[in-house]
Amino acid sequence: MATENTDVLDRAREQVLERGIGLDEAGVLEILRLPDERVTEALELAHEVRMRWCGPEVEVEGIVSLKTGGCPEDCHFCSQSGLFSSPVRSVWLDIPSLVEAAKQTAATGASEFCIVAAVRGPDAKLMSQMREGVKAIKEAVDINVAASLGMLSQEQVDELVEMGVHRYNHNLETCRTYFPNVVTTHSWEERWGTLKMVRDSGMEVCCGGIIGMGETLEQRAEFAVQLAELDPHEVPLNFLNPRPGTPFGDQPTMDPKDALRAIAAFRLALPKTILRYAGGREITLGDLGTRDGLLGGVNAVIVGNYLTTLGRPASADLQLLQELKMPVKALSATL
Repeated sequence: MATENTDVLDRAREQVLERGIGLDEAGVLEILRLPDERVTEALELAHEVRMRWCGPEVEVEGIVSLKTGGCPEDCHFCSQSGLFSSPVRSVWLDIPSLVEAAKQTAATGASEFCIVAAVRGPDAKLMSQMREGVKAIKEAVDINVAASLGMLSQEQVDELVEMGVHRYNHNLETCRTYFPNVVTTHSWEERWGTLKMVRDSGMEVCCGGIIGMGETLEQRAEFAVQLAELDPHEVPLNFLNPRPGTPFGDQPTMDPKDALRAIAAFRLALPKTILRYAGGREITLGDLGTRDGLLGGVNAVIVGNYLTTLGRPASADLQLLQELKMPVKALSATL
């Protein structure tokens, strides 16, 4: 077994580090199966890959929910679904509050501000609010505006491009074979279709998901290579933070070592992609694990709180980046 494990890291060093070609599904699975004593070695290699193909900069992003709760979909991890008894209820954010959130995000040094709505896809009201909100933000703050509004039509994709939204987030959440265990009100293929339209429009594609939802290691590897096939600009990596009242509310939190193995594996599958720490890292990894991930392939963070869960204070993440001598990516470099 030790020889096999040595081989996968040797192969990854030659293929991923030297040539920038991500591991295939079998290789990713080998990384996910590494014994605990090899995890540090895998993280060190993943960090080298990140430095070689992405550089030392870390992209910092803030997110805010324009429309929270009351979603008609049944994503089993999400407390914003209107179908579950979880305590999030439908709330709309007004435009001045949206602009204020963008200003606060920019004040942390973030180059990216993402507007999120808990919907299957945007209706005319939401698109109108987006148009007004993006315009107001761009007039008030020097920051890139991204959006996450669910599944889109081609007309809506074109409209977002016209507004000046530069990146669109739509997570696949998990691999194709496990998706029916997570969501039943729409299909993985519907999400994939939106992502292809976004990519073809010229907007940057942000697409990731949640690990630790009960999927097998094989399915985790499947997910990594399906993301690699999509070739997104950015992959947000969430770890399940079980929310009361949801179908996944009783799931155990992910083992920290498994989370770190996944970080290394996803970096080795996606050598040139922005790999972003997203929800659940605090409960799964804590402060020490957050540091390990940043030294193991992660090169972007969401600062502050998430949509329905608390994160670390932005100042704590920024201080950590300073300690690790990782420069925050400047806005001018992203325009």
